[in-house]
Amino acid sequence: MDKQIVNHYNEHRIYSDEREAHKLRRKIGILTSGGDCPGLNAAIRGVAKAAYERFDVEFVGIADGYRGLIEGDYRTMSQSEFSGILTLGGTILGTSRRPYRNMQVIEDDNVDKVAQMKSNYKKMGLDCLVTLGGNGTHKTANLLSEEGLNVIGLPKTIDNDIFGTDVTFGFHTAVDIATDVVDRIHTTANSHGRIMVIELMGNKAGWLTLYAGIAGGADIVLLPEMPYSLDSVISSIEKRIENHHRFTIIVIAEGAYDKAMAKMKSKERVQFLKDKNFPSISYYLASEIESKTGLETRVVMPGHYVRGGNPSPYDRILSTQFGSYAARLIEKEKYGQTVAMVDGLITSNPLKVAASQTKFVPKDHQMVKCGKDIGISFGQE
Repeated sequence: MDKQIVNHYNEHRIYSDEREAHKLRRKIGILTSGGDCPGLNAAIRGVAKAAYERFDVEFVGIADGYRGLIEGDYRTMSQSEFSGILTLGGTILGTSRRPYRNMQVIEDDNVDKVAQMKSNYKKMGLDCLVTLGGNGTHKTANLLSEEGLNVIGLPKTIDNDIFGTDVTFGFHTAVDIATDVVDRIHTTANSHGRIMVIELMGNKAGWLTLYAGIAGGADIVLLPEMPYSLDSVISSIEKRIENHHRFTIIVIAEGAYDKAMAKMKSKERVQFLKDKNFPSISYYLASEIESKTGLETRVVMPGHYVRGGNPSPYDRILSTQFGSYAARLIEKEKYGQTVAMVDGLITSNPLKVAASQTKFVPKDHQMVKCGKDIGISFGQE
């Protein structure tokens, strides 16, 4: 067959397929799971607006993440509910934490959670389930996909630790807020000549601490991926004093620990701090610094403040891009995928890839090298 005729035939077939796809009515369930973060509503909006534009669709909002899917707590959503939420923080669907490790465990309530989720998926008559969440959410999404459900994931977390994507929505807003905290602490630290220890969220991965530390001009940055030496931290402080600096700013991730604690298991580290009556690693570090140097040391805990409020313009754009791409995947019935950004382009990865591992900060990452180049200490010997 002539090549031109073949191309014309293929183009006509694709056009016809798209036209037929537009006629099909799809029923989509959507949920947000795990910790909230800026950009969730923008991503929900992105999915919905793109879907309404591309094909006939009905959305079912599932309350409080996987809890709603397990318990059958859901409702049909109107198109108007997706308007006016681009700049709104939090999630209009509500969220909750349902640890993946418990999803296949039948607990005291005798509920088979996986069976219940599959049953409610069928009761709702869904063609697809869209899940917005972090690592645990993606693991459960992959589990459901392997159980035969049509699932699309969207990667959100201020930790930026989902494997296979350059960035997650919520991360940049959290960096903006955390950097503002570090900026403001500089003035009070300088005024009083204090050592200030700022603890940021990040239990396993230190991306938020790394970026906010560099953006905020921290002097010492301590990450979970790089167990620190107390002697190295104190040496960095003493060098600043020798260079006539009145204060030192330390930014530490909540999951960081020293080299002695690195020999312990995670639960043992938690118990170690509890036994010493320290609510977190930052208080332990501050106590050690004060006792060994005599310098006044204070702890700052911005906590959930860092992941609250409205998304930045960057995250509004990223969330919209991710959401609209998810709608394209649904239109093509390309399920078992999670949306991602790779080398600046919006694409997707299999859910099993995103769920397979955590994206940690490499010790030789360019941002770590940058920090070292400008004199930031990472608490290494």
